[in-house]
Amino acid sequence: MQTRKTVILALVTSLATGLAVNAAQAQDARTKAAPCGACHGLTGNSPTPLWPNLAGQHPAYTTAQLKAFKSGARRDPNMDAMSATLSDQDIEDLAGFFAAQEANVGSIAPESVAAGQAIYRGGNADKGVPACMACHGPNGIGNAPAGYPALRGQHAEYTKKQLSEYRSGTRSTDPNSMMRTIAERLTDAEIDAVASYISALH
Repeated sequence: MQTRKTVILALVTSLATGLAVNAAQAQDARTKAAPCGACHGLTGNSPTPLWPNLAGQHPAYTTAQLKAFKSGARRDPNMDAMSATLSDQDIEDLAGFFAAQEANVGSIAPESVAAGQAIYRGGNADKGVPACMACHGPNGIGNAPAGYPALRGQHAEYTKKQLSEYRSGTRSTDPNSMMRTIAERLTDAEIDAVASYISALH
């Protein structure tokens, strides 16, 4: 009987310790994320359209992008400085924190849906543009194992900027030039339409 009580006590103690450690880690991640809040919002929902929402993004994707900024493979005046002092553990903590946040998704006018929806769901066979949903999912949730990011609810202005940078080659962190190849086949009007549609995906 005593042995059973000892085992139960040990299990309870272990559980309590684990919960305390998890709570401390969560608070540490929140503290690390606080400086990011100035641009990306305290919960990863950016108040400024040109800065991306990070809430709900796959942690592996956020980790990869922060490491790209830190190494110089991807460049941005603000992120170059912010990422410079991050350790690998900091990056993992930040990615995990923002992944756990809920993304706020807006809406667009009904008359603005059709053009972007056609590209996102059907692509453009005549121009060799595949459907965006083939990689990013019908609802924009992405594909974490494949490294394809979640897009749902992303600011249209930010998405337009990234597609334009892929098209010009300014951004080149896409594996096998996948996004550069697609973006260079899109017109400004098509980029505007699909970016707007993505911003309201649920």
